[in-house]
Amino acid sequence: MKLPVADSRALRAHTGRLLRRHRGGLARVLGLHVAAAVAGLAGPWLLGRMVDAVTQGGGVDYLDRAVLLLVAAVVVQAVLVRYAQRASMVLGEGVFAELREEFVSTVTRLPLSVVERAGTGDLVSRTTNDIDRVQHTVRFGVPRVLVTSATIALTVVAAFAVDWTVALALLVGSPLLIATTRWYLRRAAAGYLRESAAYARLNGTITESVEGARTTDALGLGRRRRERTDADLREAFAAESYTLRLRTVLFPGVDLSFVLPVLGVLVWGAWLVSTGSTTIGSVTTVALYAMQLMQPIGELIFWLDEVQVGATALARIVGVDQVAPDRVAREGAPDDEHVEATAVRYAYREGQDVLHGIDLDLAVGERLAVVGPSGAGKSTLGRMLAGIHPPTGGTVTVGGVPLVDLPLEELRGHVALVTQEHHVFVGTIAQNLRLARPEATDDELRRALEAVDAWEWVAATTDGLGTEVGSGGLTLSPAQAQQVALARLVLLDPHTLVLDEATSLLDPRAARHLERSLSAVLEGRTVVAIAHRLHTAHDADRVAVVDAGRITEIGPHDELVAAGGDYAALWSSWQRD
Repeated sequence: MKLPVADSRALRAHTGRLLRRHRGGLARVLGLHVAAAVAGLAGPWLLGRMVDAVTQGGGVDYLDRAVLLLVAAVVVQAVLVRYAQRASMVLGEGVFAELREEFVSTVTRLPLSVVERAGTGDLVSRTTNDIDRVQHTVRFGVPRVLVTSATIALTVVAAFAVDWTVALALLVGSPLLIATTRWYLRRAAAGYLRESAAYARLNGTITESVEGARTTDALGLGRRRRERTDADLREAFAAESYTLRLRTVLFPGVDLSFVLPVLGVLVWGAWLVSTGSTTIGSVTTVALYAMQLMQPIGELIFWLDEVQVGATALARIVGVDQVAPDRVAREGAPDDEHVEATAVRYAYREGQDVLHGIDLDLAVGERLAVVGPSGAGKSTLGRMLAGIHPPTGGTVTVGGVPLVDLPLEELRGHVALVTQEHHVFVGTIAQNLRLARPEATDDELRRALEAVDAWEWVAATTDGLGTEVGSGGLTLSPAQAQQVALARLVLLDPHTLVLDEATSLLDPRAARHLERSLSAVLEGRTVVAIAHRLHTAHDADRVAVVDAGRITEIGPHDELVAAGGDYAALWSSWQRD
């Protein structure tokens, strides 16, 4: 599954709303830059007048006044440009900050089922590469496109105001410029989309290879992973080469279209002067305006290229907001804390079920251990019981209400999932814990950490709960990070817990001690523990054996061992190990 990319219509609508919210700042930026451009137009006009004055025998006083006006115009332009650039930077920072906040808000609302099916590579690429590209475009590209467009328009108007007959030569390069730019723009969007998608695949492949390095090494998959990385690199290279070829046509065409107007003005102007239709000063002024147009037109074309990159990145960012919800909350409150799964099926790909008609009735306060071989469907079943994925068929209910009918905020108050994956956010230990319950007091945080055997090492840090962790702060070991995740679970205080190998990163002795501590904390709650260490199953009220997406055995530990089936074989093998 791929995350959506916004089409041009949705992108224009989003950009329009964003610009309208900042129209005051945009008007200020444009006003300052237009004023600076007008001041810049005074130089060629004054030089042209000085040429005519000299040819007509004008006095030194006139030249002195013209030079003073020229110096004043340069000073005024410099001051206006300074404030215009500052206003542009402030506007860009404000717009980008709003975009970033919107995107973070959107990402944190994404359905977990969608994120898991789409994989991490695409989302990571959008939150890193694409955000960086949009940041550059918003801060610099958009203001410069608007400013250069206004400068070009004012310069052309000024040239025609001086002498429209001479200024007609400015248009000689327009056909080549328009044709080249249109050719480029028709191909650029698709090229940059392909480039972004290629880098997303490459990011995903590299991330998966790094995170699964041990598995890759254990199964001897190194060659296969390298071949996939090489294939992704070839696609990224091909995508980059295509956009580079586009630019090798664009830039020479644009450069040639710059030269033609200057040559045209000089040749055409010389003929008009020879016929007495214009003056040398007018030709000088228009020629200078033609040369003055080179910089803004060149900058405009450059930023149009950058804006194409930014627009492609923005389309991918805006596309995340188009992800459809995987559930629709309905009215109705659970009658009790009873969780039940009925005829549950699930398929990651249509027609390929990984769970096949599972029925499971969890008594309130029961401890159920789920065991089975890798790939049997244990984690998928845990996600069904936690309401992460809507079932393909059947239902999972709490108190008679399907989990997927509950708003996410309410759902997490009933059922919560903790997996073997964890994350430490940049901030203090207290801030990491209060993600589960923002209003928790320091005493409640301490009790939660004590419950998971983490308070001793937290208290030993320099600032205790105020210790900074994450990037740039204290580096937590995998076991410590997992304890923080479990402490969040204690604070969240749901009545049903799904633990998907939640102590897998701890050594067996520490895991055993932690699980005993959790038992006291979780007394009276329903617990589903997906376990790879069978001592967890030994302590449970019931054990469910999952194989090939089905529950093949279920019952108390002693009964299953006595039955001599799959569980008995697993238990015997684990004891020998």
